[in-house]
Amino acid sequence: MILKDELKAYRARWAEVEAVVAEERRTASLELRWRQLNAAWAMAIGLGLRQSDASEAGVFERWARLKEKAASQLPRV
Repeated sequence: MILKDELKAYRARWAEVEAVVAEERRTASLELRWRQLNAAWAMAIGLGLRQSDASEAGVFERWARLKEKAASQLPRV
């Protein structure tokens, strides 16, 4: 079965990719991790995702707004 063999090869390739990514994460320097964290923080600020309300209720409200926004962007069937 060619399809089954192709699927196995596909999964094997992605397993190899995951192994490389895991190794990169494991060996990443503190400086690199710090730069990645700063980049993510800057992106969150740029996208307007930074909120001053750190309470649990505030977190739930933000998730509800994000879910609502995501649902409104789904194509109607």
